[in-house]
Amino acid sequence: MRTAAIILLVLIVAIGALLAFQNLQTPTHLGVKDGKLAPMPSKPNAVSSQTDVADKKVEPLPFKDSLEETLAQVKSALTAMEGQETQTQQSDYIYTIFTTPLMRYHDDVEVYLDEDTRLVHFRSQSRAGYSDRGVNRKRYEAFRALYLN
Repeated sequence: MRTAAIILLVLIVAIGALLAFQNLQTPTHLGVKDGKLAPMPSKPNAVSSQTDVADKKVEPLPFKDSLEETLAQVKSALTAMEGQETQTQQSDYIYTIFTTPLMRYHDDVEVYLDEDTRLVHFRSQSRAGYSDRGVNRKRYEAFRALYLN
C-alpha cells in the first residue's frame, strides 16, 4: 500500500512539473505568416477563425470603418477582459497572454487584422494540458461580444 501511495505521489508531482514547464514556455510558432495565424494543434485546446477543423472553428469578425478604428476596438475589447496582458502590438496584430485566476495557466491569444479581406481573425490556445474545457471558445465569445458592441 505504501509503494502505491509513493508511486501516485511521484506521478502527481511529475504531471504538475510538466504542466508548470509547459505553462512557462513562450511559444515560438505564433505570429502572422503569409496572412495566416499558426495552425491548430492536435489537442482540443484551441480555437481559430483560420481553421477548417469544425470543432475548433470560430467566425472572423468584420472590420470597423478603418484599420485604425478596428485596432482601437480590438484593443478596447481585449483590455476589458479579465486576466490579459498585451505582449505585442502592431498596426495589424496583437498578441496577448491570458492568465487563469486559480491555477495561473497561460493562454496565448492573437488577433490579426487582415486589411485585404477586411476581417478580424482570432486565435486562442492553452499552453498547458490537453483539453481546455471550452475556455478558449468562451474567450472568443466574450471578445466577440465586446468587439461588436
